[in-house]
Amino acid sequence: MLGEMFGESTGKRILRRVVSSEPLTAEVSFEDSGKMLGVNTNGFGTYVSVVHSDGTMFGEGHGVLITQEGETVTWKGSGLGKFRPDGGVSYRGILYYRTASTKLARLNAAPGVFEYEVDAEGKTQSKIWEWK
Repeated sequence: MLGEMFGESTGKRILRRVVSSEPLTAEVSFEDSGKMLGVNTNGFGTYVSVVHSDGTMFGEGHGVLITQEGETVTWKGSGLGKFRPDGGVSYRGILYYRTASTKLARLNAAPGVFEYEVDAEGKTQSKIWEWK
């Protein structure tokens, strides 16, 4: 069951490269900023996606969120994606967190279910909900 929204962010794709052509595999890095459990964060991450013959993608990634006080939250995740007609990409998946932050410690105990959108220009938008 989905719980409350953990956070939202917006950002930009900063790197995109082909790792392999058989199967087509791409690596993407991004930077973003937003809020996690009401705390302002800046973050960055990298994911690798394999494009399947039907056009769907499976991606795995990892990254970090940094609060204004310098506390960190690391994440690992995976998701399924698809190309959008406008040239963007849309993903849905799950994230697992680790942090020593007392303000964000709740993230250690519950995975986050996410929606992640990248438009054709590389602008990103994500929303994350608690998975109870």
